[in-house]
Amino acid sequence: MVRSHGKRSNTRHKFSKPFRRHGVPMPSRYLTTFRVGEYVDIAADASVHRGMPYKYYHGRTGRVFTVTPRAVGVEVNKLVNGRVLAKRIYVRIEHVRPSRCQEAFREAVKQRDRERREARAAGQGKVVHAKRQPAGPMPAHVVGVGVGGIVHLQQKPYEFVC
Repeated sequence: MVRSHGKRSNTRHKFSKPFRRHGVPMPSRYLTTFRVGEYVDIAADASVHRGMPYKYYHGRTGRVFTVTPRAVGVEVNKLVNGRVLAKRIYVRIEHVRPSRCQEAFREAVKQRDRERREARAAGQGKVVHAKRQPAGPMPAHVVGVGVGGIVHLQQKPYEFVC
């Protein structure tokens, strides 16, 4: 018997819902507001067949480019023959959720603005750097020898046994 390669082939586990989370989506899923320019994660909900994205886009993050009454248009990057194409797909709101990909960036911006306000209020000429810096090397410190002192480890000399 021949094997079909339909649109939902090989999605037995990909589209499955978590344990005790089966059934229709909660009302909060429909009340979520999406705006143009926001990042969203595409996650196909198997209980809703209408407006379901193709299996490639499941788990991808894209940017909203249009909002319709029941769906959103999402622009996703796709690697095709060695080049990245911006694909525009329309997905119903049951299959998208707000992305958390910019949480760390937004928190860093709030922290930077807070530091700038504090420096301005204190009247200091302190410059607050806008770029996030990676954690530098550890500061210098003295390593203690411990109770037993330094133990010198050495391999045993080779002995020929016949």
